[in-house]
This record gives sequence, C-alpha cells and structure tokens, in this order.
Amino acid sequence: MLSLPDSWVWDFWTAELATDAGPEFHLFFLYASKALHDPDRRHVRASVGHAVSPDLVEWERVADALVHGQPGDFDQTATWTGSVVADPAGGWRMFYTGMTQLPGGQLVQRIGAATSDDLLTWFKVPENPVITADPRWYETIVETDGQVSGEEAWRDPFVYADPSGAGWHMLVTARSSSGPVDDRGVIAHATSPDLRTWTAHPPVTRPESGFLHLEVAQVAEVDGRHVLLFDCLGTELTGSHPGRGGVWYLPLDGPVPDPDRPWDAAAARRLTDEQLYVGKIVDGPAGRPVLMAFHNTAPDGSFGGVISDPMALRWEGDRLVADPPAGIDWDLSAG
Repeated sequence: MLSLPDSWVWDFWTAELATDAGPEFHLFFLYASKALHDPDRRHVRASVGHAVSPDLVEWERVADALVHGQPGDFDQTATWTGSVVADPAGGWRMFYTGMTQLPGGQLVQRIGAATSDDLLTWFKVPENPVITADPRWYETIVETDGQVSGEEAWRDPFVYADPSGAGWHMLVTARSSSGPVDDRGVIAHATSPDLRTWTAHPPVTRPESGFLHLEVAQVAEVDGRHVLLFDCLGTELTGSHPGRGGVWYLPLDGPVPDPDRPWDAAAARRLTDEQLYVGKIVDGPAGRPVLMAFHNTAPDGSFGGVISDPMALRWEGDRLVADPPAGIDWDLSAG
C-alpha cells in the first residue's frame, strides 16, 4: 500500500521496467498536501508523484514526475491523471491531463505529453497540448456575451498499442456535445500513428448510458478476455444506473474500438463499490493480472487517500470478480 503521512493520494497509473533483478514497477500518482484540510480542495492542487516497487506492495518514493505549468500554460492550475507507454522510437512517453481553472470556476481540461529516457526524469513536450476536445462530438466551454457555459471534460488519457501494429489508441474521459446535460458522459477516442500526432474520433460509448462521467477508462485482458474498466461515483449516476457507484467493467469482444458498434456502457457492471475508486488492472510480479485502486473512504467515513495493495482477479462465468482488501466487504447490490 502507498500511504503518505502528509498528503492525500488518489488517481494513479503504472509502468513496468524489466531489470536483471526482475520487474520494477513505477507508480505515478496524484497527491496534494493535507494542509489543505478539506480533501475536496485537492483537485486544483494536484501534482504527479512517483514511487517504485518490486512487488506492487512495498513502495519507495522518488522525485516527483510533473508539476503544474506557468501562467498561460494549458496545465497552469494542476496536472491530472494519465498513462505511460514505451515509445518505439526510444524512451518513454507519458500522456497526462493539464487543467486550467477559469475565473468563474470552470475547469478546462486538455491532454499533454512528457518524455523520459529512464522513467525518472520527465520533460513536457513543446507541442503541448497534444489533443483537445473536438466540438463536433464533445462538449466544450462556450462563451456568449461574456457568459461562460458548458463543460470541457477532456482528461484521464489511456494510451495503448493497436494489436495489429497499426498505431495507437487513446481513450479519454469526455462529455458528448448532445443529449441530456446530466447524461452526456462518454469515453472519447483518438488515434495516432506515432504517439506524436493525434486525431480525434467519435466516442466509443454512447451518451445517455447512465453516467455523468466515465472516468479513467482502461482496456485490459484477464485470462484471455478483454474488458473495459471505468469509474463513476453514485452522485454522478443517472438514467439506467441509479444508486451506488464504484469501479465499473464491461466485457469486450476485442481491444480495438469499432466505429460502427459503440461499446454498450449501459450494460456495465460494478466490480467494486465506491469504498475504492480508480480501479486499474496491472500485470503483477507473478504474471497474473491484479486490480489496484485508491481507498476512497476510510473506516471512519472520511476520504481515504491511499493506494491499495493488489487484489486477485478472476472470471466467474461472465462476471469479473475482485477479492476485496482486508477489512472491506463489497456491497454490489443495486440502489
């Protein structure tokens, strides 16, 4: 478990480095000082921390990976969630969310990139941001007669290679430009031939699927079966999914989005309740996929703010099952 005595920790992503001594796991995580007193204030104070582990359990904190930019930068307020991939051209490439808070409080989110030769020292690329919300399909901030409306949710990039070798896919938390305002949550899609130039496409899920936001999406494989993971709290459920939130999953026929057949987020099930949040499937040291998440609620009901130990995963028929950490019992009932 990763716990910082003076800071809350929440969203995270991982990378694995092969060494002579075995796998070395790198954990990148959002954190903010507990001197804020109120954990709800953490989002506009987030930096990207970094820790290393041989087993996903014992972590050694190292130098931070990223901090927010200068006034006028796309990430001038905070740096948010992302993902890391090995660059075929050499080194590593991190895609992350840059956030700017407007004077009226609205949060404009865009996707940036940073590079590293060793996973330890990171440099933001000069082309940032590398992709923004395309208003043809996605909701963006609109200013009319000095009044700002709408939302610009464009965060949590998850980047993965096309199995055919034909480039890269990016999944993004976004909102549709159409549909009921409280039910526009979608997972956006972009592609790249080289991790540098990105093209936006229509979303891979439909609006009106029951979610205000589908956060921190991931495509992974468990025992030869592909699955989409995303997250939504109960306070952001609408329509077909009233009640409790948590980590959600949807079995997939394959990892590549089909533009003619959007993934049916309305059919997603909960993998955990919202005691944990931002579930990530990680290939563990034993070669088995495991689930990690951050503790959203502590035993006393306060914000947890620590990252869990790995949890075993398995299929029971068509249902994906995670073994909860000690002291936690899932409540996966509806309502």
